Amino acid sequence: MKKIGLAWQIFIGLILGIVVGAIFYGNPTVATYLQPIGDIFLRLIKMIVIPIVVSSLIVGVANVGDLKKLGKLGGKTLIYFEIITTFAIVVGLLAANLFQPGEGVNMKNLEKTDIQSYVDTTNEVKHHSMVETVVNIVPKNIVESLANGDMLAIIFFSVMFGLGVAAIGEKGKPVLQFFQSTADAMFYVTNQIMKFAPFGVFALIGVTVSKFGVESLVPLSKLVLVVYGTMIFFVVVVLGIVAKLVGVNIFHVIKILKDELVLAYSTASSETVLPKIMEKMERFGCPKAITSFVIPTGYSFNLDGSTLYQALAAIFIAQLYGIDMSITQQISLLLVLMVTSKGIAGVPGVSFVVLLATLGTVGIPIEGLAFIAGIDRILDMARTAVNVVGNSLAAVVISKWEGQYNEEKGKQYVEEVVRSA
Repeated sequence: MKKIGLAWQIFIGLILGIVVGAIFYGNPTVATYLQPIGDIFLRLIKMIVIPIVVSSLIVGVANVGDLKKLGKLGGKTLIYFEIITTFAIVVGLLAANLFQPGEGVNMKNLEKTDIQSYVDTTNEVKHHSMVETVVNIVPKNIVESLANGDMLAIIFFSVMFGLGVAAIGEKGKPVLQFFQSTADAMFYVTNQIMKFAPFGVFALIGVTVSKFGVESLVPLSKLVLVVYGTMIFFVVVVLGIVAKLVGVNIFHVIKILKDELVLAYSTASSETVLPKIMEKMERFGCPKAITSFVIPTGYSFNLDGSTLYQALAAIFIAQLYGIDMSITQQISLLLVLMVTSKGIAGVPGVSFVVLLATLGTVGIPIEGLAFIAGIDRILDMARTAVNVVGNSLAAVVISKWEGQYNEEKGKQYVEEVVRSA
């Protein structure tokens, strides 16, 4: 009998979690027993993310060894991120105007959810200017940054350390060997942790469904359908065209990432798959120096699914309140989102925080977010999966742009994945 693949195991865990959550809807006992299982899985993933990013980035940068080349790579990466996230915002705005998900929704039928924690976070963020955000990329204490999981500061330190290792030549080889061995060991640990993924998914989705119930989706079903439909369109058409332009098939990328997409969707957490997509994109033909830099940086600057959702949700709330936004106002919203979605990267609940920081500037009541907060987890699952595809494709695009993509290696890996399917 053929062994059930990881993607199917996770999917079965997802379905069983939904069933258990629906049966025990409103029963706090479910959370008491299942939440610890989900928390253990997420902690296991968080435990390995930083060692993998640090070790892979140091090895990758040390192998490049040239500050000029690295600066060129960073510049191209940020340009690509800005272009593609702008496309995501435009697609979100167009979908909201075309399908009008907020039209005809009776606000009296909607339940409000407490969003005070997001408001508090937003108030903290507003005290930080864009200049302060840039300054904070440089860590004052790398141990503190590692403890806090401050990814941009960690990336900055790792890049500088990698350049230092390259600069000292032969004396740096033992250090390089240490970090290469660390990366290899952590990837092995990742593969072991992934065996626990179906149980983690079962627990997390079971707790979620038991809390909000399936019926809470009904009043906002049109919003859910529009968000999911637009996300699929963005991946297949927009990212599909980008993939075609660089000579790869978006469906091959999706096939390669099937396990990670199911896991990211189920947990609504990009962190759970960061180590695996770095490993897989390297096997797909991208050099380590590019995957270890582009993918972690993309987690802060290239959240395609999140920016698309923010644009769509903003117009949805305006429609909910009967506010007719002019083209000028929507262009203002586009420009504000282009800045705010980058300026507060790494903040918990980033999509909600970005919306809270943005809505008031374009005359949309921020209280409207309380109506969709209850189903945000369902929407977050979709945008997380899109973020994963977007960041994985970014590694391929930048590798091609730099002329370092290994076509033969990529083709062989696709054939291997197809054969094993």
